[in-house]
Amino acid sequence: MLLIAALAGGLALHVRQAHAEWWNLAPADFEACADMAEKAPTKEEKRSALTRCNAKFAGRRKPGGGYSYYDFMQNRSFDIAGPNPTPAEQKYIDEQYTLFLDRERRNTIVQELAAKQQQLEVAQQQREKLQQATYKTESERVPLPPASPNRLAAAAAERKARAEARAEARACAAKPTFSCEWPRLSEGINNFKKALFGPPPAKVDKRG
Repeated sequence: MLLIAALAGGLALHVRQAHAEWWNLAPADFEACADMAEKAPTKEEKRSALTRCNAKFAGRRKPGGGYSYYDFMQNRSFDIAGPNPTPAEQKYIDEQYTLFLDRERRNTIVQELAAKQQQLEVAQQQREKLQQATYKTESERVPLPPASPNRLAAAAAERKARAEARAEARACAAKPTFSCEWPRLSEGINNFKKALFGPPPAKVDKRG
């Protein structure tokens, strides 16, 4: 019985060691490693095994043969000879990353300059529109030509005569006098003469 128990215990230990040592089969690349991880007995062991596969192999198989390495910092893939980049391949990838950063910096500078140029153009257009609007407003305000001195004097005299006539009319209305009634009497006499004797004869020019 003791011998049977010992044999059973040794068999169980051998099975557990076989599951624990599946990683020691040395997979050739990520795809082989992932296939072996799928055979892990539990989900936790499978997840842990895939994490180790990602850490062990950076490259991925290409359909036509060979491997490719994806650099997420550059969002770009590189062809490599094996499942992991060689030192020379890694150096080339790093150099390309440096160039990538230089291009990004130049693109940023170009974009900033383009934005500033656009702002300057918009400001210039606004200034031109403002100048055009100001010029149009000023052109619409064309001053009238100044009146001649003779017209100014005649207008002033006419205003003065009208003011005097209104003042005289108000005075006559307040207190009638002979000077106020005489213009109407004179006009009536002249009309009476025209009715009796006709219009006065025209004056003959004796110079001829």
